[in-house]
Amino acid sequence: MKQLLQWTIIIPALAWILFFSGLVDNSSFFQIVASILLILSVMSAVHHSEIIAERVGEPYGTIILAISITVIEVSIIVSLMLSEGSAAASLARDTVYAATMLILNGIIGLCLLIGGLKHYEQNFSVSSVTIGLVSLVSIIVFTLVFPTFTESVKGSYYSIPQLVFASGACIIIYASFLFAQTTRYRQYFLTIGDDENEEIAEPILINNKTFYTSLIFLVISLGIVVLLAKTLSPTIESIIVSYHLPKTLVGVVIAAIILLPEAIAAIIAARKNRLQTSINLALGSALASIGLTIPSVAAVCIYMDMPIILGLDIKSIVLLALSVFTVMLSLSKGKSNIVYGVVLLVNLFAFVFLMIYP
Repeated sequence: MKQLLQWTIIIPALAWILFFSGLVDNSSFFQIVASILLILSVMSAVHHSEIIAERVGEPYGTIILAISITVIEVSIIVSLMLSEGSAAASLARDTVYAATMLILNGIIGLCLLIGGLKHYEQNFSVSSVTIGLVSLVSIIVFTLVFPTFTESVKGSYYSIPQLVFASGACIIIYASFLFAQTTRYRQYFLTIGDDENEEIAEPILINNKTFYTSLIFLVISLGIVVLLAKTLSPTIESIIVSYHLPKTLVGVVIAAIILLPEAIAAIIAARKNRLQTSINLALGSALASIGLTIPSVAAVCIYMDMPIILGLDIKSIVLLALSVFTVMLSLSKGKSNIVYGVVLLVNLFAFVFLMIYP
């Protein structure tokens, strides 16, 4: 009973009750309450993911969080595409692009900056970064770049055979990455070497009841985060439009909310001098976001005979290439530096700025 009265369980439950009550739709007051509960539900998800990670160990804990959020991300994209039809043809591309830019520049940039400010310099495995970035670059090119230049279909589309091939390539690459991360080269993804600054804590014993409770409420917390984000998106859109800002910013805001649990978990790990865990979360999330989302949405679009726009415009391709190239250079030596974090955050600000002032 004591465990069920913890705030990390009460808050998501209250958020679900508020969501099903319907009060959020017509009341500014309850929309504010929903926003507060949304943020607290994000904190709840981070808490439960840390408990799960402590029990199952790395890198399985980061994989569980990344895949959980990606599954919910796919659900919201598919539901919006089914409800809006052809008007949402570019939704999957825009969401995945925004999530990738936020992960590469925002999450990794903040982890390098905050970890560097506190610990001066942090170590991580170059081999794990290389495996992640090689997989990520290939998936990005297959899904977000090639459709702009193919000739089978006019516009930023894939033909059905091309879409099937790209989806299969994403699944194969992501599956091989998971095999390397969990089995063949698992040692690359574990926190390496102790230094004088590392914070060493005694392992926490997690019993079965706590573990399964956290597993259930991780899903519950992530679910209500996405549902409330979707419910509040018209309000967010109206606020953005009232300031004469582009509607594409709504997708960035929603992606940021969905990625909050991973971002907070990664930053906390960096502050504890476990930058390897932060990088596992960031690169794993980026790979899952593209490698699982695009094939899932593509399967629905093929089955429902719905159009799907995947190719980015040239400006977005250049920004994405700059982000990937900067991350590759920043993580090439196995040691962190606050300058790398600052540059990545500037890339993120450029992404948002050029969206507002194209």
